[in-house]
Amino acid sequence: MKVLFVGDIVGEPGRRAIMKTLPTVVARHSVDLVIGNGENAAGGFGITPDVAGELFDLGLSVISLGNHAWDKKEAIDYIHKETRIIRPANYPDGVPGRGSVVVKTPGGESLGILQVMGRVFMPALDCPFRVAEREVTALRMSTAAIVVDMHAETTSEKVAMGHFLDGRVTAVVGTHTHVQTADEEILLNGTAYLTDIGMTGPRHSVIGMKKDMVIQKFLTQMPRRLEVAKGPAVFSAALIELDGSTGKASSIQRVRIVE
Repeated sequence: MKVLFVGDIVGEPGRRAIMKTLPTVVARHSVDLVIGNGENAAGGFGITPDVAGELFDLGLSVISLGNHAWDKKEAIDYIHKETRIIRPANYPDGVPGRGSVVVKTPGGESLGILQVMGRVFMPALDCPFRVAEREVTALRMSTAAIVVDMHAETTSEKVAMGHFLDGRVTAVVGTHTHVQTADEEILLNGTAYLTDIGMTGPRHSVIGMKKDMVIQKFLTQMPRRLEVAKGPAVFSAALIELDGSTGKASSIQRVRIVE
Protein backbone atom coordinates (compact mmCIF):
# COMPACT_ATOMS: atom_id res chain seq x y z
CA MET A 1 0.00 0.00 0.00
CA LYS A 2 1.19 3.52 -0.79
CA VAL A 3 -0.10 6.45 1.24
CA LEU A 4 0.52 10.10 0.40
CA PHE A 5 0.23 12.62 3.24
CA VAL A 6 0.02 16.21 1.97
CA GLY A 7 1.45 18.86 4.30
CA ASP A 8 -0.44 21.87 5.65
CA ILE A 9 -2.63 23.21 2.83
CA VAL A 10 -2.68 27.01 3.03
CA GLY A 11 -5.49 28.98 1.40
CA GLU A 12 -6.32 29.19 -2.29
CA PRO A 13 -2.69 28.75 -3.43
CA GLY A 14 -2.50 25.48 -1.52
CA ARG A 15 -5.75 24.22 -2.97
CA ARG A 16 -4.56 25.25 -6.44
CA ALA A 17 -1.35 23.26 -5.91
CA ILE A 18 -3.45 20.22 -4.96
CA MET A 19 -5.51 20.56 -8.13
CA LYS A 20 -2.48 20.96 -10.41
CA THR A 21 -0.03 18.54 -8.81
CA LEU A 22 -1.84 15.80 -6.91
CA PRO A 23 -3.13 13.81 -9.95
CA THR A 24 0.39 13.59 -11.39
CA VAL A 25 1.95 12.51 -8.09
CA VAL A 26 -0.77 9.90 -7.48
CA ALA A 27 -0.35 8.44 -10.96
CA ARG A 28 3.47 8.50 -10.92
CA HIS A 29 3.75 6.71 -7.58
CA SER A 30 0.60 4.52 -7.81
CA VAL A 31 -0.76 6.04 -4.60
CA ASP A 32 -3.61 4.12 -2.98
CA LEU A 33 -4.83 6.76 -0.52
CA VAL A 34 -4.29 10.49 0.09
CA ILE A 35 -4.41 12.28 3.45
CA GLY A 36 -3.99 16.04 3.86
CA ASN A 37 -3.75 18.54 6.69
CA GLY A 38 -6.41 21.18 6.03
CA GLU A 39 -6.45 23.38 9.13
CA ASN A 40 -5.25 26.39 7.09
CA ALA A 41 -7.12 25.59 3.90
CA ALA A 42 -9.81 28.31 4.18
CA GLY A 43 -8.13 31.70 3.92
CA GLY A 44 -5.18 30.50 5.98
CA PHE A 45 -7.19 29.91 9.16
CA GLY A 46 -9.50 26.95 9.63
CA ILE A 47 -11.68 25.05 7.19
CA THR A 48 -15.23 25.39 5.86
CA PRO A 49 -17.65 22.78 4.51
CA ASP A 50 -17.18 24.12 0.97
CA VAL A 51 -13.38 24.02 1.17
CA ALA A 52 -13.42 20.53 2.67
CA GLY A 53 -15.76 19.38 -0.10
CA GLU A 54 -13.37 20.83 -2.68
CA LEU A 55 -10.43 18.92 -1.18
CA PHE A 56 -12.40 15.67 -1.08
CA ASP A 57 -13.37 16.18 -4.73
CA LEU A 58 -9.69 16.73 -5.59
CA GLY A 59 -8.79 13.30 -4.22
CA LEU A 60 -8.21 13.53 -0.47
CA SER A 61 -9.71 10.64 1.49
CA VAL A 62 -9.08 12.09 4.97
CA ILE A 63 -8.43 15.65 6.21
CA SER A 64 -6.68 16.28 9.51
CA LEU A 65 -6.88 19.61 11.31
CA GLY A 66 -5.06 21.03 14.36
CA ASN A 67 -5.10 24.12 16.57
CA HIS A 68 -7.03 26.09 13.90
CA ALA A 69 -9.82 23.50 13.76
CA TRP A 70 -12.41 25.88 15.21
CA ASP A 71 -11.45 29.12 13.44
CA LYS A 72 -14.49 28.97 11.14
CA LYS A 73 -17.72 28.71 13.14
CA GLU A 74 -19.63 27.25 10.21
CA ALA A 75 -17.31 24.23 10.29
CA ILE A 76 -17.99 23.10 13.85
CA ASP A 77 -21.16 21.09 13.14
CA TYR A 78 -19.64 19.85 9.89
CA ILE A 79 -16.52 18.56 11.64
CA HIS A 80 -18.76 16.66 14.03
CA LYS A 81 -20.77 15.04 11.23
CA GLU A 82 -18.10 14.42 8.57
CA THR A 83 -16.27 11.23 9.51
CA ARG A 84 -13.48 11.87 6.98
CA ILE A 85 -12.28 14.88 8.99
CA ILE A 86 -10.25 14.34 12.18
CA ARG A 87 -9.06 16.83 14.80
CA PRO A 88 -6.53 16.22 17.60
CA ALA A 89 -7.65 13.26 19.70
CA ASN A 90 -6.33 14.86 22.89
CA TYR A 91 -8.98 17.57 22.98
CA PRO A 92 -11.19 17.09 26.07
CA ASP A 93 -14.20 14.78 26.04
CA GLY A 94 -17.29 16.40 24.56
CA VAL A 95 -15.45 18.44 21.90
CA PRO A 96 -17.07 18.02 18.45
CA GLY A 97 -15.59 15.58 15.99
CA ARG A 98 -13.21 12.67 16.35
CA GLY A 99 -9.49 12.15 16.63
CA SER A 100 -9.11 9.06 14.48
CA VAL A 101 -10.72 7.15 11.65
CA VAL A 102 -10.30 3.87 9.79
CA VAL A 103 -10.73 4.01 6.03
CA LYS A 104 -10.34 1.56 3.17
CA THR A 105 -8.33 1.94 -0.01
CA PRO A 106 -9.99 1.19 -3.37
CA GLY A 107 -8.27 -2.21 -3.12
CA GLY A 108 -10.01 -2.97 0.17
CA GLU A 109 -7.07 -2.55 2.55
CA SER A 110 -7.68 -0.78 5.87
CA LEU A 111 -5.75 2.18 7.20
CA GLY A 112 -6.14 3.97 10.52
CA ILE A 113 -5.33 7.68 10.75
CA LEU A 114 -4.84 9.37 14.13
CA GLN A 115 -4.03 12.97 15.01
CA VAL A 116 -2.68 14.24 18.31
CA MET A 117 -1.44 17.74 19.14
CA GLY A 118 1.67 18.66 21.07
CA ARG A 119 1.60 20.81 24.20
CA VAL A 120 4.88 22.78 23.95
CA PHE A 121 4.02 26.35 22.82
CA MET A 122 0.53 25.07 21.95
CA PRO A 123 -2.89 25.05 23.66
CA ALA A 124 -2.96 23.06 26.89
CA LEU A 125 -4.57 19.72 26.07
CA ASP A 126 -4.49 16.19 27.43
CA CYS A 127 -1.15 14.38 27.21
CA PRO A 128 -0.61 13.51 23.53
CA PHE A 129 1.55 10.50 24.43
CA ARG A 130 -0.98 8.84 26.72
CA VAL A 131 -3.85 9.66 24.35
CA ALA A 132 -1.89 8.30 21.37
CA GLU A 133 -1.20 5.08 23.27
CA ARG A 134 -4.89 4.67 24.09
CA GLU A 135 -6.05 5.49 20.55
CA VAL A 136 -3.49 3.24 18.87
CA THR A 137 -4.56 0.33 21.06
CA ALA A 138 -8.16 0.89 19.95
CA LEU A 139 -7.25 1.29 16.26
CA ARG A 140 -5.22 -1.91 16.25
CA MET A 141 -8.46 -3.80 16.91
CA SER A 142 -9.48 -2.81 13.36
CA THR A 143 -6.23 -2.46 11.41
CA ALA A 144 -2.50 -3.10 11.64
CA ALA A 145 -1.70 -0.08 9.47
CA ILE A 146 -1.84 3.26 11.33
CA VAL A 147 -0.51 6.69 10.33
CA VAL A 148 -0.17 9.29 13.09
CA ASP A 149 -0.24 13.04 12.42
CA MET A 150 1.72 14.70 15.25
CA HIS A 151 0.60 18.33 15.06
CA ALA A 152 3.22 20.12 17.14
CA GLU A 153 5.52 23.13 17.35
CA THR A 154 8.78 21.65 18.62
CA THR A 155 10.95 19.09 16.89
CA SER A 156 11.81 17.43 20.22
CA GLU A 157 8.17 16.62 20.98
CA LYS A 158 7.68 15.18 17.49
CA VAL A 159 10.86 13.10 17.63
CA ALA A 160 9.84 11.80 21.06
CA MET A 161 6.45 10.73 19.70
CA GLY A 162 8.12 8.89 16.84
CA HIS A 163 10.25 6.84 19.22
CA PHE A 164 7.36 6.39 21.67
CA LEU A 165 5.21 4.76 18.97
CA ASP A 166 8.03 3.04 17.09
CA GLY A 167 6.96 -0.50 16.24
CA ARG A 168 3.34 0.12 17.18
CA VAL A 169 2.29 2.25 14.20
CA THR A 170 3.18 2.44 10.52
CA ALA A 171 4.26 6.08 10.48
CA VAL A 172 4.53 9.21 12.60
CA VAL A 173 4.67 12.39 10.54
CA GLY A 174 4.64 15.98 11.74
CA THR A 175 2.50 18.92 10.70
CA HIS A 176 2.04 22.53 11.88
CA THR A 177 5.41 24.27 11.34
CA HIS A 178 5.00 24.45 7.53
CA VAL A 179 8.73 23.85 6.94
CA GLN A 180 9.68 20.49 5.44
CA THR A 181 12.44 18.70 7.33
CA ALA A 182 15.05 16.38 5.83
CA ASP A 183 15.08 13.63 8.45
CA GLU A 184 12.86 10.96 6.93
CA GLU A 185 13.81 7.48 8.13
CA ILE A 186 12.58 4.08 9.22
CA LEU A 187 13.09 3.89 12.99
CA LEU A 188 14.65 0.89 14.72
CA ASN A 189 11.38 -0.99 15.21
CA GLY A 190 9.97 -0.30 11.75
CA THR A 191 7.97 2.92 12.03
CA ALA A 192 8.42 5.50 9.24
CA TYR A 193 9.17 8.98 10.57
CA LEU A 194 9.41 12.59 9.34
CA THR A 195 9.51 15.58 11.71
CA ASP A 196 7.50 17.86 9.41
CA ILE A 197 5.92 17.24 6.03
CA GLY A 198 6.04 20.91 5.10
CA MET A 199 3.52 23.28 3.55
CA THR A 200 1.39 23.11 0.44
CA GLY A 201 0.84 26.80 -0.20
CA PRO A 202 2.37 30.05 -1.44
CA ARG A 203 6.10 29.72 -2.04
CA HIS A 204 7.11 33.37 -1.58
CA SER A 205 5.76 33.79 1.92
CA VAL A 206 6.44 33.35 5.61
CA ILE A 207 4.87 29.94 6.26
CA GLY A 208 2.05 30.87 3.87
CA MET A 209 1.39 34.46 4.95
CA LYS A 210 2.33 37.73 3.22
CA LYS A 211 5.99 38.44 3.97
CA ASP A 212 5.68 42.19 4.65
CA MET A 213 2.85 41.71 7.13
CA VAL A 214 4.76 39.10 9.12
CA ILE A 215 7.98 41.12 9.10
CA GLN A 216 6.14 44.21 10.37
CA LYS A 217 4.59 42.16 13.13
CA PHE A 218 8.04 41.03 14.23
CA LEU A 219 9.44 44.56 13.99
CA THR A 220 6.65 46.30 15.88
CA GLN A 221 5.26 43.50 18.10
CA MET A 222 1.82 44.93 17.30
CA PRO A 223 -1.05 42.45 16.73
CA ARG A 224 -2.47 42.25 13.24
CA ARG A 225 -4.51 39.87 11.14
CA LEU A 226 -2.27 38.10 8.65
CA GLU A 227 -3.27 37.32 5.06
CA VAL A 228 -2.38 34.43 2.77
CA ALA A 229 0.30 35.33 0.23
CA LYS A 230 -0.30 35.17 -3.50
CA GLY A 231 1.82 33.85 -6.35
CA PRO A 232 3.32 30.45 -7.19
CA ALA A 233 2.85 27.58 -4.78
CA VAL A 234 4.86 24.67 -3.43
CA PHE A 235 3.43 21.16 -2.98
CA SER A 236 4.86 19.25 -0.02
CA ALA A 237 4.03 15.69 0.98
CA ALA A 238 5.34 12.44 2.43
CA LEU A 239 5.02 9.19 0.48
CA ILE A 240 4.84 6.13 2.71
CA GLU A 241 4.99 2.56 1.42
CA LEU A 242 3.78 -0.17 3.74
CA ASP A 243 2.56 -3.71 4.07
CA GLY A 244 -1.15 -3.43 4.80
CA SER A 245 -1.34 -6.83 6.49
CA THR A 246 1.47 -6.23 8.98
CA GLY A 247 1.35 -2.43 9.13
CA LYS A 248 5.15 -2.25 8.71
CA ALA A 249 6.56 0.60 6.64
CA SER A 250 9.15 -0.23 3.99
CA SER A 251 9.99 3.33 2.93
CA ILE A 252 9.22 7.00 3.44
CA GLN A 253 10.05 9.66 0.87
CA ARG A 254 9.73 13.43 0.90
CA VAL A 255 7.92 15.06 -2.02
CA ARG A 256 8.42 18.76 -2.84
CA ILE A 257 7.24 20.23 -6.14
CA VAL A 258 7.44 23.96 -6.91
CA GLU A 259 5.26 25.71 -9.47
